[in-house]
Amino acid sequence: MKLSELRDIAKSHGIQPDNTFKTELIRTIQTKEGNFDCYGTAYSGICDQFDCRWREDCFEAARNQLQM
Repeated sequence: MKLSELRDIAKSHGIQPDNTFKTELIRTIQTKEGNFDCYGTAYSGICDQFDCRWREDCFEAARNQLQM
């Protein structure tokens, strides 16, 4: 998802995205939507949040964190 799309989603929830990092912004949106704020933490590649709009991107972010 492009950062501009992410910022639009944030704004639709009344969140001012400003210079917030992507991970923090997504976790804030997750909380506002009533979900777990767990973006980027599926290090084992397992997640039970099947309806999460960030699911695929989350797996990639978690893999990237492991490689650092």
